[in-house]
Amino acid sequence: MITGELKNKVDKIWETFWTGGITNPLTVIEQFTYLLFIKGLDEVEAKNEQEAGLLGIDFEPIFPEDKQHLRWSKFKNLEATQMYEIVSKEVFSFIKNLHGNKDSAYAKYMNDAIFMIPTPQMLSKIVDGIDNIPMKDRDTQGDLYEYLLSKIATAGTNGQFRTPRHIIKMIVELVKPTPEDIIVDPAAGSAGFLVAAGEYLRDKRSDLFLVQSLKEHFNNHMFHGFDMDRTMLRIGAMNMMLHGIENPNIEYRDSLSEQNKDKDKYTLVLANPPFKGSLDYDAVSSDLLKISKTKKTELLFLALFLRILKTGGRCACIVPDGVLFGSSKAHKDIRKEIVENHKLEAIISMPSGVFKPYAGVSTAIMIFTKTGAGGTDQVWFYDMKADGYSLDDKRNPIEKNDIPDIIERFNNLEAEKERKRTEQSFFVPIDEIRENKYDLSINRYKEIVYEEVKYEEPKVIIEKVKKLEEEIVQGIKELGEMLSE
Repeated sequence: MITGELKNKVDKIWETFWTGGITNPLTVIEQFTYLLFIKGLDEVEAKNEQEAGLLGIDFEPIFPEDKQHLRWSKFKNLEATQMYEIVSKEVFSFIKNLHGNKDSAYAKYMNDAIFMIPTPQMLSKIVDGIDNIPMKDRDTQGDLYEYLLSKIATAGTNGQFRTPRHIIKMIVELVKPTPEDIIVDPAAGSAGFLVAAGEYLRDKRSDLFLVQSLKEHFNNHMFHGFDMDRTMLRIGAMNMMLHGIENPNIEYRDSLSEQNKDKDKYTLVLANPPFKGSLDYDAVSSDLLKISKTKKTELLFLALFLRILKTGGRCACIVPDGVLFGSSKAHKDIRKEIVENHKLEAIISMPSGVFKPYAGVSTAIMIFTKTGAGGTDQVWFYDMKADGYSLDDKRNPIEKNDIPDIIERFNNLEAEKERKRTEQSFFVPIDEIRENKYDLSINRYKEIVYEEVKYEEPKVIIEKVKKLEEEIVQGIKELGEMLSE
């Protein structure tokens, strides 16, 4: 979680952008990100230089001999006008052409990036502010990004870009990515899921970096993200590169359209696709409409996940509650498809406050494996009541948190078989799900224990009311006497 000190530093920089006339939150984040990226490049270079010096080995520098003046550590000490000349005319052009591979995500989305800081004084102030932010720790980078993205305070179009980082981390820990996985987020936004999967592998499977083929796979072929907003694609690509993924496959793509030809390609889908909105049938790939004829994006994305996964591939995605119990033919068709023809493993119901202040919609996490041959025998349900933060608009940290319990129980499902329907988690057999028309909402299967409340006899209650009434009348009488004295 971001510290108060770091938060204050970011707020001051944000205020500098704001007072300087850059008020669109996405533009601020984009410009902020360019500068963080430039600083990060210099820190990576300094680290490589130090390691090369200690080990006595050569390394390929990011900044050639004639470009040393473009390093953050060099230009940050210059006078404002001189700094502005170098950053706007040379540094920016340098980072835009950093990757010689014109097909790389970075080259594609930096191509139309624009440096928008208007004055030398404003740039100097922002550079000073960013220079005081510690960026060596990848966790700090993640917290910083999370906080920056949280400043996109409008719901709907912008709100969809941000899934709370602790929820993303939980989902990644539930599915446990492997070094061989090919991971995709077809609605990637700022690439939070892909970054979290990369961080998980660094922490839990760091041995992959000792095997050249796996390291190569990690940096070039493991991560795929699509979006239709070029600003978010740039932010996503830089986010991943700042987190040490050299060449992420971040592309401009309408995932639901005929333009997306992917089929049987990925082994892991991690996504929080857009909930709101409906599309024209003409704009949707015909393959998806065969599974569920609908205009609703949340149902079409589920059909997409099934198509793009390899057999044996897994999916962990966030869906609005309506997907779980909606009564339309399209809702039932997609649920039936997942339950009957694949292996639905878990439904984790989340409280409606998880996405506040952006939206108060109730959501759930759906985890399934593509088999093409069924395999669902029972589904694990969990009723998450707390995620470590208050469920109001403020989302302040609190002690109550079900996330560790969810991860522990999901990793030991054998022990869940004896759990009763009155508890927070339990199994439901497929036959019961069939009987309920594939309804996957936890409330359909949960049992609530009602405590018997005993009331006094009506006569006794009436006597007590009378006595109370007499006391009130007496009190008013005494009060009146005191006032008349």
